[in-house]
Amino acid sequence: MTDVHDERVSFDDLVDIMATLRGPDGCPWDRKQTLETIKDYFTEEVYEALEAIDEGDFDKIREELGDVLFEVCFLARLCEENGRFTVYDSIRQIHDKLIRRHPHVFGDEKVTEAEEVPGRWAKLKAQEKRDNGERVSILDGVPKRLPPLLQALRISERAVAVGFEWETAGDVLEKLEEEIAELKEAIELGEPRERLEDELGDVLFTAVNVGRKLEIGAHDSLTRTMNKFRTRFGWMERRLREQGKELEEQGIEQLEMLWQAAKRVEREK
Repeated sequence: MTDVHDERVSFDDLVDIMATLRGPDGCPWDRKQTLETIKDYFTEEVYEALEAIDEGDFDKIREELGDVLFEVCFLARLCEENGRFTVYDSIRQIHDKLIRRHPHVFGDEKVTEAEEVPGRWAKLKAQEKRDNGERVSILDGVPKRLPPLLQALRISERAVAVGFEWETAGDVLEKLEEEIAELKEAIELGEPRERLEDELGDVLFTAVNVGRKLEIGAHDSLTRTMNKFRTRFGWMERRLREQGKELEEQGIEQLEMLWQAAKRVEREK
C-alpha cells in the first residue's frame, strides 16, 4: 500500500484502505456497517458534492468527490464480502456499457445534436433488456429515489425519445395554463385532497417541461428562487429587529411593503 504521506495515490490504494478498515484489525465502526446503513451516507456525500459544484468551490469539489469515491468503494467492498462482485467488476461493466451505448463515438452511427444523446441512450438500454428477455418500458431505469423535479425531467426526456413531445415552448406554456385552470376548478369545486394533489402534480410536471424546452433546469431554477427568497426574507427579519419588532407581529400589508423594499435593495446591489 502507498504511504499515507505519498501524493502518488491510486484508486487501488483507496480500495486497499477500504479492505483494511473492514478487516479483522480494522475500524469497529466501519466493520459494523451494512449496505442499508451506508446508502444514506452515500446519498449525503453526493448532495455535498452537488452543493460544492453549485458554490463553484473547486477545493471543496475535489474533497467531496473523494468522499463519494470512498462511499462507492465501501458499498462495493460490502458486496465483495458477500461474494457478489468487486469494485473492478463495476468498473468493467461501466467501461463496456459506455462503449456499447456510444455507437456514434465508438462505432459508425452519427449524431449531430447533443439533445439526441439521452433519448438514444434510453433506447439502447431498453433494447439491451429486451435482448436479455426482459419486458421493459423506455421509462425503466429512472430511479424513483431521484429528487422529484429531476425525476420528472428524466421521464420527459425518455418520452421525447419516442416522439412524445410538444413542438415549441409556447405549446407547453399553453398546456401549463390548461393544467393551472384545472387546478383552479378543482379548488373551486372543493374536490378532495387526492384530486388536488393530482392537479398540482400535473402543473409541476408541465412546468418542468417548460424548462426543458427552454433548456433551463427546473431544479436549478427553483434553487435560485429559494435562495432569493431566503435573502429577501432574511432582510425583512433584520430590518424589523433593528426597529425592535418581530416578524410574526406584522400584518400582511406591512409584510408586503417590507418584501417590496427587500426586492428594491436586491436590485440596487
